Amino acid sequence: MAVVSSYSATVGLTIGCIIFGLGSLIVAHVDIGGWAMAFWRLAISGVIFAVLAKLTGQRMPHSRRAIIYGLLSGVFLGLDLALWHESIYAVGPGISTLLNSLQIFFLAAIGFLYFNERQSALQLLSLCLAMLGVAMIGSPEFAHNTNATWGFIAGIVSGGMLAASMTFIRKTHDTEPTPIFVLMQLISIGGVLAMIVPMLVLDMGNIMPNTLSEVGWVLVYGAVMQCVAWGLIVYSIPKLSLTLTGLLLLTEPVAALIIDYSWLDKPINTLQWSGALLTMFAIYLGSIKPKPGALRRYRFFSRFYRRKYK
Repeated sequence: MAVVSSYSATVGLTIGCIIFGLGSLIVAHVDIGGWAMAFWRLAISGVIFAVLAKLTGQRMPHSRRAIIYGLLSGVFLGLDLALWHESIYAVGPGISTLLNSLQIFFLAAIGFLYFNERQSALQLLSLCLAMLGVAMIGSPEFAHNTNATWGFIAGIVSGGMLAASMTFIRKTHDTEPTPIFVLMQLISIGGVLAMIVPMLVLDMGNIMPNTLSEVGWVLVYGAVMQCVAWGLIVYSIPKLSLTLTGLLLLTEPVAALIIDYSWLDKPINTLQWSGALLTMFAIYLGSIKPKPGALRRYRFFSRFYRRKYK
């Protein structure tokens, strides 16, 4: 039974990451601001998950802390999506998705700074390799793209927001096991509330879709990319080892890079391809923890909160 569960989680995570990467194609073609796009994605998914939770009889957790953690996960996911969208507009889906995948290093930094998680020599090496890879990707981009600085900043910070969102998903489950549809509903509500003010300030005049085609793509983006892709990712991650998770998550930037190059005619030279491969290799190395403690990067959250609140 455990083998079947692991296999289904592996397939689910791979499919979720590929679909997630395909979502960048919609973002690149729909003329809506990045913050507004995040708002609509989370609002549409929130309605769908509320209906699914009602139909399946799933209930909100009794713990107020679990509810707050779920909402906070949505706040950070909203920030992640909005900044990722802005990075897509500036440097394209491939590079922006690769930068967003640097979230693994933000998780390591949280562990080191706040919970005394020591980093192995392999992880320090992976950080150096990732920095070199990003430099290889960025040097040609800065030479011809005036938006490259903002694109790289937004993409990297979005990775930090994604790490925070994943952290609060773990905290929610550690506080009280929460059904998947209810958890996704809480995440959607938190994200929608967080997007209202920045959307109205930063995307005024560029909030609503302009054509029926754009309305359709926004609906697809919210229903498929958030409900299906993110739902599969959230469902699968707790069931897999961190090493395998880190490897499978690389399917997302790979898919986005291929889309960027083949469908959107993004000029990516040999140096940038080499930097992308080096960065993805570094991300994989950064996901590996020395034995014992294969899942320690995620488990330190649960250990800390069990000690603090038991």
